[in-house]
Amino acid sequence: MTPSFLQVLICLILGIVLIIILTARYRVHAFFALLLACFVVGVGVQMPVPDILKHSKDGFGNIMRSLGFVIVLGTTLGGLLEYTGCTRVMADFILRKTGEKRAPLAMSLTGFIVGLPIFCDSGYIVLSGLNQSIAKKTGIAMSIMAVSLATGLYAVHCLLPPHPGAAAAAGTIGVEFGKLISIGVLVAIPAMLVGYWWALYAGKKWPGESNGQADHVHKAEEPMASRPSVIAAFLPVVVPILLIALHSFFVMEQSSDSGWHAIINVIGVPEVALSIGVLLAFAAGRNWKRDTVGRLLSESAEKAGGILVIIGGGGAFGAVLAATGLGKHLGSMESLASLGLFFPFLLTAVLKTAQGSSTVAIITTASIVLPSCRHSALIRKMEN
Repeated sequence: MTPSFLQVLICLILGIVLIIILTARYRVHAFFALLLACFVVGVGVQMPVPDILKHSKDGFGNIMRSLGFVIVLGTTLGGLLEYTGCTRVMADFILRKTGEKRAPLAMSLTGFIVGLPIFCDSGYIVLSGLNQSIAKKTGIAMSIMAVSLATGLYAVHCLLPPHPGAAAAAGTIGVEFGKLISIGVLVAIPAMLVGYWWALYAGKKWPGESNGQADHVHKAEEPMASRPSVIAAFLPVVVPILLIALHSFFVMEQSSDSGWHAIINVIGVPEVALSIGVLLAFAAGRNWKRDTVGRLLSESAEKAGGILVIIGGGGAFGAVLAATGLGKHLGSMESLASLGLFFPFLLTAVLKTAQGSSTVAIITTASIVLPSCRHSALIRKMEN
């Protein structure tokens, strides 16, 4: 028996509420919250338990196949950039170019660039010592500097792969990484600038504020004896992005598989491009020790594992939702269809505000809109 739209909607709301309560109030790991939500929705629409397990495992496996290497390599690249001091070199270079009077803009740009391969929380911790030093040196309120850095980091964290939310949404819905990067950058830059302008406006309320702990600059993120050059620091970030973008361009242009096109079609694959970035990050450091390399790689793999299980849980939740026929119901609703892209953005904002995790909010929203995307794609295919 096919469940009614009201039945599916009620079960979906119950699943979302369960995710919010478990993750925000009881601090339950997002994977278990998503897994329980699979059963709440599945049982609620009278789906047999074996079918729930089947759809959950299929969704988990599909998302792992799409994103496993990307998340692990992206996490590794971020850890290497922190350790070698590349992030500090990029930050200092941008500050020199913008000048001390535009230090907040420098921190926004630094957060934007450093945030491309490094997760938001790690990037903020890595750059916090530098941010405090600049705030004390320039006399600019720490609130302005902190918000400028945070919005620069967050703009790319929520919109661009290899960050887990954007990468998982792309893998769930079936969006090509290169296209997502191209469009995501166009949205992330204005978002960063709006955050920067808001920091300047709101920071006027605390013109004399400074951080008394500015002298205590953290050194842990740069244990290398010497910093890399500016070019060496930027290459691990810029090269993978350019390769992925070129690969996307050649795919869209349906270029031939000969000469440079064939090479780009190989090295522009996200997994290969990120691997090249990792090698460039290793090249930026000097006097590597065997135990240091092993420790960094182990830490990166462990950190990626926690992210992957959350993404896998989101994939399982999305597969169960797809099996309920939610997409057909949503696709037939003209009010939701008229909202267009505003609907997933609005839903993600509500989920983010409610439970605090951008990654969980993005993955949950992608799972909800996936059936609708498939339904719309099927209709277009039939019309053509």
